[in-house]
Amino acid sequence: MHINDRRAFQRLRLARPILGTFNQQNALILDLGISGAFIEHYGVATSGLNCRLQFLWKGAPIEFAGAVARTFIVRVSGNDVLSQTGIRFTEAVGESESRLHDLMAVFVGSILAAQKANKDGVRLDEDHLTLMDVGGARRTRVRGLKRYRMEPDGTWNHGTTSDPNQLADGFTVAAYEYEEDLEMLCRAYELADEEGRRLIRLVAELSVRTVVSS
Repeated sequence: MHINDRRAFQRLRLARPILGTFNQQNALILDLGISGAFIEHYGVATSGLNCRLQFLWKGAPIEFAGAVARTFIVRVSGNDVLSQTGIRFTEAVGESESRLHDLMAVFVGSILAAQKANKDGVRLDEDHLTLMDVGGARRTRVRGLKRYRMEPDGTWNHGTTSDPNQLADGFTVAAYEYEEDLEMLCRAYELADEEGRRLIRLVAELSVRTVVSS
């Protein structure tokens, strides 16, 4: 499956880097997104270089073909050159895309669920944020996307859209998601700080991918 790389994507900043391989050389994955990754590795890469990124999730392999979007040297020590490189994915191998969705949904849900309860005692529950597992029964019947924008006064404006990009003041999801789950997501968005809202948009992007990629 080829990845649509024309739209901006959210990236998950990993608290603990994931060990993987970049063109069969060891690499640490620092940031990970639906359409690309940011890694640290020894050696020098060049922009436009075709590459493969491989790593494991729950014992299963994840592998993407891609191209180097940007790269720079961060340290030179003798003959060793340490670089940081941004990769844009171009093709998923086997079940890698669905496994990546699972990984990111679990990571994001765990981060949000770990946030402290707000003054109203509302907790950002992991189960309410893994949207791509919600609404499965309606997935084959309801098509398209819905956008939710939070107005300055705290009210929500929502409707259908054909634009898969995430909003700066809200989020976009697959239209098949259930209203009660989206209401919970809106509530979580209201309570979250800026980093929490960025993570909610990341979860929403997973939902969008199930429509855009099908």
